[in-house]
Amino acid sequence: MNTYDFDQTIYINDSSADFFFYCLKKYPHAVLKILPNLAVCGVKYAFKKCAFPELKEALFSYLKYIPDVAGAVDDFWDKKWGGIGKWYLSQRKNDDIIISASPEFIVCPAGERLGVKVIATKMDEKTGKLLGKNCHDEEKVRRFHEVCPDALTEEFYSDSDHDTPMAKLAQKAFKVKRGRIEPWVFK
Repeated sequence: MNTYDFDQTIYINDSSADFFFYCLKKYPHAVLKILPNLAVCGVKYAFKKCAFPELKEALFSYLKYIPDVAGAVDDFWDKKWGGIGKWYLSQRKNDDIIISASPEFIVCPAGERLGVKVIATKMDEKTGKLLGKNCHDEEKVRRFHEVCPDALTEEFYSDSDHDTPMAKLAQKAFKVKRGRIEPWVFK
């Protein structure tokens, strides 16, 4: 089996950011309502007065103002599907696993379209509240072992050094930069 990061790896951009801007355009009232709190939380985060999970929840708090989040996500992927890397589509296998820090409610529908399993950050799509830890860094490894306890990863692909813990699990690891694939160089 091969494992893949999603954002800026399989999908050319950051799906959370793209979905935020999609909602800003389609549901401006929802996003505008949360901007003051998001700005305060952003400043607190910059000065290390709040942790990243709190910032992530503040960002996704606009979800409570979206009438049909699942429908919005489907429409979002209808519009953004061209951002799925052709390199990935040419090598996709049924036993691939996507592991992402982006929320499940965004990444799982993409995984369903691709016909692969997804492990991602658990989040309440009605409130934006995290339902566990952000699926990032070492948490990706923990979640991978939780979901696939005996699995061996042949190849791992990611754009980010933050995924070094996952890369170390694989027999081979690769860095992906805008569709260009290079062997992972461990530092």
